[in-house]
Amino acid sequence: MPIGEFGGAPPLAAEGSPVLTTPMYWMYEMAQASLNPARAVTDATRLLFQNPLNPWARTEVGKSVAAACELFERTTRRYGKPEWGLDDTEVNGIRVPVEIRSVWEKPFCRLLYFDRKFTRPLRSPQPRVLIVAPMSGHYATLLRGTVEAFLPAHEVYITDWADARMVPLSEGRFDLDDYIDYVIEMLHVLGGNTHVMAVCQPSVPVVAAVSIMEARRDPFVPTSMTLMGGPIDTRRNPTSVNNLAQERGIDWFRNHVITKVPFPHPGMMRDVYPGFLQLNGFISMNLDRHMNAHKQLFANLVKGDGDLVDKHREFYDEYLAVMDLSAEYYLQTVDTVFVKHALPKGEMTHRGTRVDPSKVTRVALMTVEGENDDISGLGQTEATHTLCSKIPDHRRVHYVQKGVGHYGVFNGSRFKSEIVPRIHDFMVSAANPSSLQALAAE
Repeated sequence: MPIGEFGGAPPLAAEGSPVLTTPMYWMYEMAQASLNPARAVTDATRLLFQNPLNPWARTEVGKSVAAACELFERTTRRYGKPEWGLDDTEVNGIRVPVEIRSVWEKPFCRLLYFDRKFTRPLRSPQPRVLIVAPMSGHYATLLRGTVEAFLPAHEVYITDWADARMVPLSEGRFDLDDYIDYVIEMLHVLGGNTHVMAVCQPSVPVVAAVSIMEARRDPFVPTSMTLMGGPIDTRRNPTSVNNLAQERGIDWFRNHVITKVPFPHPGMMRDVYPGFLQLNGFISMNLDRHMNAHKQLFANLVKGDGDLVDKHREFYDEYLAVMDLSAEYYLQTVDTVFVKHALPKGEMTHRGTRVDPSKVTRVALMTVEGENDDISGLGQTEATHTLCSKIPDHRRVHYVQKGVGHYGVFNGSRFKSEIVPRIHDFMVSAANPSSLQALAAE
């Protein structure tokens, strides 16, 4: 889940020309509009050949026509923000309903609370967790599995970042400094006794936010900080994504991927890194895999294999749903994290003040990495322990999960069975030095 999967953006004819970059989004919108009649006809044809009253519906030809129509519709559709779909969870062996509601909101983010509706209070409070979702192209619903895994034993909050094309220009800019401010404000809203967990990209702003709060002796500093597959120091074991960012530099990204939001979106004329360009990057990195997946979808539709079809739809409904990123935030993040390595070098600033992780003393620290992570290489997240040098050894834990890549650090079977229990034990023990000391020794 890198910041836009750097390699995917198509080059433009001229460097840094707003005359050429601005129409890019407008042409995309016109292409989408021009496909609407074809999509409507295709959808009607699919329904015709799936109608049980149509004798062709049970033939190989009819099934193939319906499958081809669905493939066309799915590959030309603009996917909206997915639903969370987390209506209930199991706590202590009892199913309880879950209500998702916003408890804090600003133009570029909402803080969502997964309120578990208990019929009777719990015997003892469970850890309160603020999950900071990545703002790197996909919606926060990409962490649906992460939230689902924590709900049975935690009080869960998550950042729900806004699609920049939906934020009016009158609401102002949003950059990395604003991101850090948002994290600090959310921790204040939660009122202390909170564990913060950053998944991938937010690791840097979360470390910055906690460092700033510690330097100010903020009473609402989190109890613990868990960083998962984050690019803290991309000089360690750099991946192809890191190398590409370093080679091209910030000007390449400014000149090639930034454009303006067109009419009729609320954010018209805002500078963004558009979602459709990000999606081009996501897919181009594994083009053969995606093409084979859609060929298999066609075959499964013809065969009538509903389970495999549903799995494909579920995955791609999430994967193909992307949002625009504010240009200021995107460029500042690429420059600070991937080009200048400002945090590990001690050169990162927030509103003119240097970010100093060595000020962190009251917050327990856990870092989690995947053995086969090809986005944030091994050691990049672990580097946090070197930066946060004043945290006592018994209040810090580093864990490498064997056999998983980047996605497996925060989702999947091994995440649920091996990573989540370790994070839970770490959070529960965060206020107990002796327990943390035993946990760190494992």
